[in-house]
Amino acid sequence: MKQHRDWLALKHIAGIGNVLYKRLIETFKTPEAVFSSDKARLLSVEGMSTDVIKAIHDFKGFDEVDRELEIIAKEEISLLPLNDPDYPPLLSAIYDPPPLLYVKGDRKVLNIYPIAVVGTRKNTPYGRAVAEKISRGLAEMGFTIVSGFARGIDGVAHRTALAAGGKTIAVMGSGIDRIYPPEHRRLFSEIAQNGAILSELPMGTEPEAHHFPQRNRIISGLSLGCVVVEAASGSGSLITARLALEQGREVFAVPGLIFSETSRGPHQLISSGAKLTTSVEDIVEEIKDEMRPPQGISSAKRETTTLEGDEKVLYQMLSWEPKQMDQIIDESHWPAATVSGILLSLELKGMVRQMSGQFFVKI
Repeated sequence: MKQHRDWLALKHIAGIGNVLYKRLIETFKTPEAVFSSDKARLLSVEGMSTDVIKAIHDFKGFDEVDRELEIIAKEEISLLPLNDPDYPPLLSAIYDPPPLLYVKGDRKVLNIYPIAVVGTRKNTPYGRAVAEKISRGLAEMGFTIVSGFARGIDGVAHRTALAAGGKTIAVMGSGIDRIYPPEHRRLFSEIAQNGAILSELPMGTEPEAHHFPQRNRIISGLSLGCVVVEAASGSGSLITARLALEQGREVFAVPGLIFSETSRGPHQLISSGAKLTTSVEDIVEEIKDEMRPPQGISSAKRETTTLEGDEKVLYQMLSWEPKQMDQIIDESHWPAATVSGILLSLELKGMVRQMSGQFFVKI
């Protein structure tokens, strides 16, 4: 945890926002190098001022940083800086990525096919049913469901992913030790055990209104695409969708009843070019070209292993897009037992990964 001391300290300096922080790391590689650099070098960074340089050189807040590090350790939270190999590459590519993420749970899931499912806090029964259908289908295919931990559709998406045996990521609009809404306390624990909870906000930060639009850019930035189920005009879910478009992500909108206020948001998105979505297949078809092996999975075995015979034939049938066992059997024209045996062999060789619902992908 001590290696993150300077990362936290640099966040404490007034005048260093996410964009300037990113530029500093791109230039100096580490916060330690920022603190030890002279005025001339620091001034070479776009956006740097003499006042900020003085604040860097005069920083006396390490006692406060150390107190926060103690709380982080006590709460079993990990810190994920921008240069960490586990930091989501999709998120690091946005204009203003968080320089430091607070993570509770399994940080590896941040890079396993994340898809955002968001919507109104005041969902209808129709919206709930749709969110359950989409989230369950995606989770069973091995996608990680990302949402904002709010009441309504967000909570439905998280719970459905967990019920399907999948993974989910909750992005908080508060410090990670401030559970909001409070009725999601049990859900918080379940996600921490079967996914990840993250925030960019310091420990102890309360869930103030202006934090949530900022949180939304993380939801969209993490994800391959963003599914909007129900949303009124001007809702936070539409902010997330707009940010997703700005970040170059796919946006999917589920149509609803024309008489419903919560249908206005998705219908606006559809009229603006979002993908009209009625099934999981609509989503996978749109993003399949963007899918890559999850970060952190070694390709060494794949590169050094030579396949022959039926193993080679079956391996060539697979791709980065999840494929269900029944489909593989149909395409190969082999008995189910033969296909299962070959897939197991490929798994043991590190060539194939099985996802929930008997879906398989190359790794």
